[in-house]
Amino acid sequence: MPLNPSQTAFLFPGQGSQVVGMGKALAEAYPEARETFAEADDILGFPLSRIMWEGPAEELNDTRNTQPALVVHSIAALRVLQAHLPDFQPAFMAGHSLGELSALIAAGSMPFPEGLRLTRARGEAMHAAGGGQGGMAAILGMDIPTLEAICQEASTADERVEIANDNCPGQVVISGHKAALERAMALAQAQGARRIVPLAVSVAAHSYLMAPAQEAFNRALDATPIQAPRVPVIGNIHAQPLRTADDVRADLRAQLTHRVRWTESVQYMLDQGVTTFVEVGTGNVLVGLVKRINRKTTRLTCGTPEDIANLTAD
Repeated sequence: MPLNPSQTAFLFPGQGSQVVGMGKALAEAYPEARETFAEADDILGFPLSRIMWEGPAEELNDTRNTQPALVVHSIAALRVLQAHLPDFQPAFMAGHSLGELSALIAAGSMPFPEGLRLTRARGEAMHAAGGGQGGMAAILGMDIPTLEAICQEASTADERVEIANDNCPGQVVISGHKAALERAMALAQAQGARRIVPLAVSVAAHSYLMAPAQEAFNRALDATPIQAPRVPVIGNIHAQPLRTADDVRADLRAQLTHRVRWTESVQYMLDQGVTTFVEVGTGNVLVGLVKRINRKTTRLTCGTPEDIANLTAD
């Protein structure tokens, strides 16, 4: 279907979207995708594509593998789309958490090899910092101010919980020390949350517990060449465009310990006239969130041969 570049944004998924078999059909159908997966295996020095396509799920779900896997599928899908629509450039790009790295690679802010190595370093740093002391939970049917008050009440000097992801109205993720998380979940239940879903994760992403991971990631970031994105990338920290290399570094240096402002990011793009959102890579989680934010949008995916055919049809 024809896309209007000035009204289109590309979105890049984060952890939780991975699934065994991701990208396999795309690689079988398109040489650009095959070459991207082979390039990634060579860059990382191990067969990531085999883990992606064959599993086991436990190996793919190891954050050290999950993060590069999602980036590789996104970039492979983007390269296939660009081969079919070489002159197409969206108005904005944005990625949810890890997906911000995919967006930055896609926008030309960092080369694919260096960006992929940085992604692997992010996964390794988060794995090392996990420690088993943290957790996360999705709270449905409760607004941000109420949850902020609950998190404050549930926190102590040594055990804190905070808002990690503002995904869409009525879906907020909290993260922090397990004991504080349990207290916050109980308070949310008592105050009328529609549903509470503990997440199957071993790390408290986007919380103070990720400070050691952020420090390790920042060392890898300092060694990564970065330039201004060719397309404005909406950063997770402030939900504003990252237009310079300094903007990119500042956002990434804070990202692991701060909230993902996804609702605000999507709203910013809507306010700039974006009407079509294309999720590039694995799954359709982000376009589902966009639907919750604004149902009048057009929402498409770009991760399979069928998606490519749909996007490139006259």
